[in-house]
Amino acid sequence: MRDYVIYTDSCCDFPAEMVEELELQLQPLSFLMEGREYFNYPDNRDMDPHVFYDKLRGGTLGTTAAVNVGSFQEDMTRIVEAGHDILCISFSSGLSTTYQSACIAAQDVMAAYPESRIAVVDSRAASLGQGLLVYLAVQEKRKGRSLEEVRAFVEERKDHIDHWFTVDDLNHLKRGGRVSAAAALFGTMLQMKPVLHVDDDGHLIPVSKVRGRKASIQALADKMEELVEDPSVVFISHGDCLADAQTLAEMVKAKFPVEKMVINYVGPVIGNHSGPGTLALFFQGKKK
Repeated sequence: MRDYVIYTDSCCDFPAEMVEELELQLQPLSFLMEGREYFNYPDNRDMDPHVFYDKLRGGTLGTTAAVNVGSFQEDMTRIVEAGHDILCISFSSGLSTTYQSACIAAQDVMAAYPESRIAVVDSRAASLGQGLLVYLAVQEKRKGRSLEEVRAFVEERKDHIDHWFTVDDLNHLKRGGRVSAAAALFGTMLQMKPVLHVDDDGHLIPVSKVRGRKASIQALADKMEELVEDPSVVFISHGDCLADAQTLAEMVKAKFPVEKMVINYVGPVIGNHSGPGTLALFFQGKKK
């Protein structure tokens, strides 16, 4: 049995030290801003996330693109030529064509290298929800599980990854078509904050609205209390609102025996649509 690596894309929103700690191979996604292309590397070498969110606050708009087939082919070829098989866990197909590109590349590389095995899994997840699924996959690999065993684990476990989040400014969701212009206007006037989740197919779905930021943070913690299955690992991502993320983390730790908590930025690929002030909570819940 050949050794294998776990390979994902930068929408997992892991900090650089975690990518290294988990021994991951990672494909950076890109975004365009002010006429220049930037890559979303975990070490933020192209653009600091605080700078990115400041640009959004100032009205600068970015555009994002999925990884193309050629980039995946190049990475996958390098890995299989080094003697490794690949378990690729991709950004949700409900939000991007990244998964489809990875599948095409995997087929092409396996045709060129018949001894290789490349399995591609649609995480149906995003941000540190995708990261949570990847983290759990690595723990299974470290138990000595085979590529096929971990692939089957990921396919089963992805239905238990809960994504709950809120945004501070409805206008960014309006731009992405997630709420209407009228709803954004009146919601902003009334300080209404939506609570959203990612559904079984990996799509972004508004669930409810609450009045005020404090209530929206509490709503995320309440959702975890309602739906959690295993509270041992909890990830939180934020759109340059670290204090709110820390507040949410304390709420969660006060209620549950959390063993591992990770807090990091929502990366630019998702943050461009959700905007500054996005706050997201990820945990293992009851099957969706």
